[in-house]
Amino acid sequence: MLLQRVLTALVLVPLVVAGVLLASRQGLALVFGGFVLLGAREMARLGGMRSRPIQAGYVGAVGLCLLALYLWPDPVRDRWLQLGMILFWLPISLVLFAWRRPLVVVAGLRPLILILGATQLVVAWVAVMVLHGWGGQGPALLLFLLVLIWVADSGAYFAGRAFGRHRLSPLVSPGKTWEGAAGGLAGAVICGLAVDRLGLASVSLLPLLSLCVLTTLVSIGGDLWESLLKRQAELKDSGTLLPGHGGVLDRIDSLTAAAPLFALGLQWLEVPG
Repeated sequence: MLLQRVLTALVLVPLVVAGVLLASRQGLALVFGGFVLLGAREMARLGGMRSRPIQAGYVGAVGLCLLALYLWPDPVRDRWLQLGMILFWLPISLVLFAWRRPLVVVAGLRPLILILGATQLVVAWVAVMVLHGWGGQGPALLLFLLVLIWVADSGAYFAGRAFGRHRLSPLVSPGKTWEGAAGGLAGAVICGLAVDRLGLASVSLLPLLSLCVLTTLVSIGGDLWESLLKRQAELKDSGTLLPGHGGVLDRIDSLTAAAPLFALGLQWLEVPG
């Protein structure tokens, strides 16, 4: 399993890096929009949709939202959308960190999960597009967000394996530990120090490090949220598209939570475009 994960990552990471740095706005909107639609299909399953035609209708509705947001851009609307998702992800992350109640399998259609899932995916797409379109710095800042998530995830994995003793949220994701989370936060601090050293963002060091740490915490919350939904739906992975990694949602769950916070946080910290 680990070998499959590594081999898949070796193929995907260079493609993602090249795409982020070289893609036009239209190209990124199309490619990341495709991943969002694949994620929407998996979300339809997590939300209790069993019929393929109904799943296709759900995916189509998400696609229409993306098209409308692309054709009628509105920075004020986009900021409110991101703020709304931040106000969801911050408290839900804290709840999931503290979750100690047994999980109950939920059968049948789950309308609230379907609405939340579609909103999370759509707003993540908005945040990615906002970040990528940030003048000459945009592609590099988007790549930094991805690297931040990757480094934090790797730091959490290796620190958890080496030092993990206390489970973070044992009934939601038994493999995660507080020691692993600390390793992920340490990785976030290193990323923040590196981007400050490179002068990529014109933000003072302390606010930048605080944003990196908070973004990492929320990214962990996004991972736990998807784990919760999978356990309630009795699914090991959201899909089987990526060997060793599961489905698309298994790969973008952290980004879905982190992107709105990181993008809006940078706007508040007045990174020039």
